[in-house]
Amino acid sequence: MNVLYVYAHPEPTSLNGALKNFAVARLEAAGHSVQVSDLYAMQWKTPVDGHDNLDWQPGTRFDASLDSKRAFAANRQAADISAEQEKLRWADTVIFQFPLWWFSMPAILKGWFERVYAYGFGYGVGEHSDMRWGDRYGEGNLAGKRAMLVVTTGGWESHYSERGINGPIDDLLFPIQHGMLFYPGFAVLPPFLLYRSSRVDEAGFASACAELGQRLDSLASTPPIAFRQQNAGDYQIPALTLQPEVASGQRGFAAHRQG
Repeated sequence: MNVLYVYAHPEPTSLNGALKNFAVARLEAAGHSVQVSDLYAMQWKTPVDGHDNLDWQPGTRFDASLDSKRAFAANRQAADISAEQEKLRWADTVIFQFPLWWFSMPAILKGWFERVYAYGFGYGVGEHSDMRWGDRYGEGNLAGKRAMLVVTTGGWESHYSERGINGPIDDLLFPIQHGMLFYPGFAVLPPFLLYRSSRVDEAGFASACAELGQRLDSLASTPPIAFRQQNAGDYQIPALTLQPEVASGQRGFAAHRQG
């Protein structure tokens, strides 16, 4: 299996750094081919701007979506964007590892998604009609690939429970797992979560590695999260609201998962 490991933490000697090193070694020992995009080490350019389109002229109006579309179609994207897209094409599975900072991913990783998911690559693909509204939410250029999050957080597990003060972890990760991974076609595996990261001692790290190792060993067989596909009949098109008989009485994120 080809595995792309997209990693976002600024300190190589951190808990996240140790987990990443363990994960890469485990994957390679199992015979997988691994590429790592270490965003801080790469000094990844975070903001989207006109320089992402090699034909953009300074002083002219920049349109994030239109310039992205033109650059992708003409093969005139910045080299770092094209390189990451090639890694995604190569990969069978993509693992995204990051600490949960302010209820989301670090800005550098958000910038990776915003720049790499160009118009025509990550979005803006497929037929738009009365029967379909693009190839997305279960379809798209990344369909057939798997993705998984590896997330650390300083809070207790109870803080992210159904009644926890931070909100359920599934809800916090929904915009990432459903909106940034399932949208362009990934089959999204349940995340690996490590709580109270600042309190992890030697025994806790060994336990975390054992659990993460099991998850990595079963990447190909773990059932993905059962998100509802957009064009499979559960949604009214073009309104893109659930059919009245689907998840009747449910609201919010949970309604977009089967079962």
